Amino acid sequence: MRAHPAGPLHADVVADHASVARPTSADELNRLSPAVWPTGAHRNADGALEIGGVDVRDAVTAYGSPLFLFDEDDLRSRARRYRTAYVDAGARLVYYAAKAFLSTTVARWVTEEGLGIDVASGGELAVALRAGVPGDRLLMHGNNKSMAEIEAAVAAGVGRIVIDSYEDIVRIADAAGRAGVVQPVLVRVTLGVEAHTHEFIATAHEDQKFGLSVASGAAEEAVRRIAKLPSLDLMGLHSHIGSQIFDAAGFQVAAARVVTVAQRIWDQQGIEIEELNLGGGMGIAYLESDDPLDVPDMALQIGDIVGKECGAAGIPMPALAFEPGRAIVGPAAVTVYEVGTVKPVDLDRGAVRAYVSVDGGMSDNIRTALYDAEYTVTLASRASSADPVLCRVVGKHCESGDIVVRDAWLPADISPGDLLAVAATGAYCRSMASNYNYLPRPAVVSARAGELAVVLRRETIDDLLQLDPGA
Repeated sequence: MRAHPAGPLHADVVADHASVARPTSADELNRLSPAVWPTGAHRNADGALEIGGVDVRDAVTAYGSPLFLFDEDDLRSRARRYRTAYVDAGARLVYYAAKAFLSTTVARWVTEEGLGIDVASGGELAVALRAGVPGDRLLMHGNNKSMAEIEAAVAAGVGRIVIDSYEDIVRIADAAGRAGVVQPVLVRVTLGVEAHTHEFIATAHEDQKFGLSVASGAAEEAVRRIAKLPSLDLMGLHSHIGSQIFDAAGFQVAAARVVTVAQRIWDQQGIEIEELNLGGGMGIAYLESDDPLDVPDMALQIGDIVGKECGAAGIPMPALAFEPGRAIVGPAAVTVYEVGTVKPVDLDRGAVRAYVSVDGGMSDNIRTALYDAEYTVTLASRASSADPVLCRVVGKHCESGDIVVRDAWLPADISPGDLLAVAATGAYCRSMASNYNYLPRPAVVSARAGELAVVLRRETIDDLLQLDPGA
């Protein structure tokens, strides 16, 4: 998608063409789909949304709005489920992809549930280490790792560093040599496969910044160079084909290609690929109509695919590794906003859309503006018997593209002071948050058995002014 620099066009979706079907009743409007909302989310006797046994009204009273609210039990259960499913399918280790969302608290949760952590910067590495995650349970990515980041990873005893370029080989070997250690590494290969949701394309996707090309022979050349360096230990290959993947078709093509590479490396260089990391990208439901594969089904399909390809190639089955992030943390959180203004706008053919402005926006969720992402939203502070009206939930930023939910049906009596909750915002929203228009970033709070705990405190204007030497 190429966005216009002035932002998206408006009035482009009217009532009879809304991307989300109009609810047929107030009961349907108030219903919470278990496919989208955290496990156990429900409306209490007052009609207010409860997450982890906590009324969202109480959470906002205690910690303000906007607010990221995590269901701790939901997140932990998803981490356990991924670990069990993928270990049963042949995984040596399942890493949590920290880029989705990271704090010391979340790092401890996923580690306690048996996962490793995949970090992509020195900052993410520092958070994981501060949380007490053992170095050998960490994996480091990055297409442009600085020497300082590499040295920190080597010093921490990071279990795998993923090589993304020839420069990486030289830098990591140098850092490991100076430290007197042998550093385990993986080579990230670019397979010409890209997968998103229900679609995958198996050609012409090597024009990207990540990995070393299989088609050009760069990946195999990287293996040759690594084999000559005593401070590096090649553990295997890494492949990542996309995100929000709803089926195993893309993995099937990727597995066939990466196994072919492993076979050539064995035949030509006598080097056995002991580990195959197939990355992450497993999808979640943002809308009730989304239909990602069940976790164990996806795991078994992928494991079966790799096993069959290795059998056909006549090479040993490598240990597998995976890096789910969004699939663990995304559905476990909601964002709670307070409504500020409601502005009905007349559209063509007599249709009306209500612009519902909230106290956050693209500074806490940039995904709608970046990717035209779709979300599920509900009135969270009460239930309503009013008829549904077509709404667009927008933020408070000075930007026409500041849209949280492009098409939503909300009760006709939506009013200033109401609370809205947007589902499945645990992944990337807080991680990609900004201070645009000098809005402090929201607090992140967890709920469990009716109790709240701070994961990240809310920023203040004083926090922002401390960065300004002239203030």
